[in-house]
Parts: sequence; structure tokens; C-alpha cells
Amino acid sequence: MANNKLNVIVIGAGSRGRAYTDIMADLPEKFKVVGVAEPIDDRREYIMHKHGVPAENAYTTWEDILAVPKFADVAVIATMDRMHRDPAMKALALGYDLLLEKPVAPTPEECAEIYNYAKKMGRKIMVCHVLRFTSYFRALKGIIDSGKLGEIISVEHTEAVGNVHQSHSFVRGNWGNADESSPMLLQKCCHDLDILQWMLGKQCKKISSFGSLRYFTEKNAPAGSPDYCVDGCPEAENCPYNAVKLYYDDKKNDWFRGAMTKMAAPTDEAVMDCLKSTQYGKCVFKCNNNVVDHQVVNMEFDEGLTVAFTMTCFNEGGRHTKLYGTKGELWASMEQTEAKFFDFKTRKWETLPTNESAVVTSLVGGHGGGDNGIVEVLYDYVNGNVAAEDVSEIGVSCRNHMLVFAAEKSRNEGVIVDVEKYIKDVIG
Repeated sequence: MANNKLNVIVIGAGSRGRAYTDIMADLPEKFKVVGVAEPIDDRREYIMHKHGVPAENAYTTWEDILAVPKFADVAVIATMDRMHRDPAMKALALGYDLLLEKPVAPTPEECAEIYNYAKKMGRKIMVCHVLRFTSYFRALKGIIDSGKLGEIISVEHTEAVGNVHQSHSFVRGNWGNADESSPMLLQKCCHDLDILQWMLGKQCKKISSFGSLRYFTEKNAPAGSPDYCVDGCPEAENCPYNAVKLYYDDKKNDWFRGAMTKMAAPTDEAVMDCLKSTQYGKCVFKCNNNVVDHQVVNMEFDEGLTVAFTMTCFNEGGRHTKLYGTKGELWASMEQTEAKFFDFKTRKWETLPTNESAVVTSLVGGHGGGDNGIVEVLYDYVNGNVAAEDVSEIGVSCRNHMLVFAAEKSRNEGVIVDVEKYIKDVIG
């Protein structure tokens, strides 16, 4: 068993890049961050100070850090969605193994290209499907594998995004416009389609989907509302999306304030400047967003197993799962430490432990322990202590990404998609 300390470079030091490397800083016997590429000074300097990265190993662009000979074992690629392919390909060419933020890429062709090149170069890629490493989903998989539910016949799974999270990330934020980032289902829910396939241990055969942008549009803006919340809205006190309250008045919400200012330690002055000049300060009904705010995906897996997946933001936030088997049914929520199981034999309900660290809402960082879990497993995977089939490696991830692309084809074209045929037609 190998236990070599891994040197790491991070490309993209936004919230995800910092989250993974912060965890690595707490594991000094396993990881050492030795380089960073980040165009925003405040974020780059955060990595330098946090990890003691020397100035000569701190770069403003991914092109610069990958223009020098390989000087680490692993590259963490946490750039924006449409900036994954090029740094990933270059890093693989240099001989780096990768921790690649999801989604792998915004198109099925680019996903396949990265996977095929990694295979050709003999490199390892873990994709950041962090939900696999939460106690909640590992408990659900354990219950399924134990046979307690019998054969699983159908599943209902909900990604409850949360209304405020939607307004921040998918209306005002980086992922509100699919033409600039990626579709909602790819960015937010490739987690869920990956986790469903992993938990069930079966392949999806057919898929259909419906969804739209229903609420966060200009026609729903309050009468007399200005373009920017700071300019005084007649509904300011009643609106749950009042940007002044969310970003300026709430001094403890480091995620929101850091995202809008692109600063690791934002000041009130910087926040107010952004409220006056960026989309984070705009009326939530007057942004350039076009991603859906609700979507359903219906799937048929091997042996006729059916799955109904729902993404909706009209809720507090969280994830909820119902499993229907031949021996009983299970109702579970990521926000609870226990699930309810109804046993067909005894005709009684019982509780089963599912989540040692329940997450109250989707606004809480860490993904229910998944961020820590994936960093720990990355160490073992690169060192050869766990097999590819036991982690969220690139091959499985790419196939599960194809479910997202097939679902979007169904939603946009109004067709039922044969998954195997779709994969063959698109990527061969």
C-alpha cells in the first residue's frame, strides 16, 4: 500500500478551489499545495498565504502554470465550467493526475475527449461528485445493497435547490445563463444523476424530461421596482430576494459576500460597490438568467426499474429520497439523521440511521461531509490504494454526464431518448 505525500497545484482559487485546498491544509501528512493559478489577486494571495506557496509558483493564468515543467503530482482544476477542457488536456499531457470539478465539461464531446485522453496518457482523474462521499448517500447505498428493501422497483429523488440559493447562484450568479456556463441540470444536478446510478448499480436505458424558467422572469417583477435593489424598491421589506439584505446586511454570509466581490475577505465597501454595479445587486426578476427553475427527469433503468427525479428551487433546500422495494419502502432526507422504513412483513415503521451530519439547508458548505470525503479518497486513489470503480473516476462520471445531455435533448426536443443510442450517436 502506497502512502506517498502528494504535491498539489490548484487552477482556479474560487470557492471550490479554496474548499478542497483548505481541507488539504488540515492533512499536512498527505498533501502539500505548492502552486496556484488564479487571475484575481485576492484569491491567489489567499492560497499563497494559506499554504506557503512561493511567488515563483503563483501564476495568474492556467496557461502560465502549465507552461512550466510538471512540479506536482495532482492538479486541482476548479475553473468555470467552460474552462475545464483546455487546462485538463494540458495538465494530462504534462503527466498530472487530476481532481476535476464537476461538470467535466459543458458538452458531451468535450467530456469524451478528456476521458479518452486520460486513458491514452495513463492518468487518473477523479471528478468532484462529492455526494458519493456523504454519510447520507453511503448509508442509502448500504441499505439497498443489504437487501433489506428487496429488489428496488422505483425511486423518487428530489434536488430541493432552495429559493435563495437559486437566486444567488442560478439567477444573479455565475450559473444563471446556460450560454455562459451550462444548463441547470448539468451544473447542479449531475451530482444527482451520478448518485442514482451509483446507488442503484444499474444503467439507465431511456430518459425523458420537462422543465422551464417559470418564476424568475421580468413579468414577475414588482410594480415600480428599480433595476438595482439599492435604488429603493417598494417591495424591499417583503421581498426574500432583496440584495441589500442578503449581501450587505447579513455580515455572516461569507459565501454570498465572497462570491459577489470575488474576494476571500470582502469589505462592506466592496459589497456595496458590487450591489451598485453587478448583477448580484440587480432585481432578481431583471437579470440575464435563462436556466430552468424547475425540471423533472423520468428514467427507465435495467430490468424496468423506474426513477423520477425532480429539481425545483421553490423550497428551503436539501435532498429527499424515496425508495420502493419488494420488501418495503424507505423515506429519507439529507436534512435528517434517520430514515423511515416500512416493512411489508411486520407492517410496521422503523427508523434507520442515514446521516451522522445532517445538513439543515443547501446553503451550508461542505456538502454534508462530502468535500472532506473526496479529498481523503483522492489521496488513496492516486496512491493506488483504491480501485477506479470505488471512486468517482472519469469513465463512470462521463457516462453519467451523458444522462444529463440526453435529458436536455428530451426537454428541448420533446422526445424520449434511448441512452445507448444517444451515446453511440454523439461520441461513438
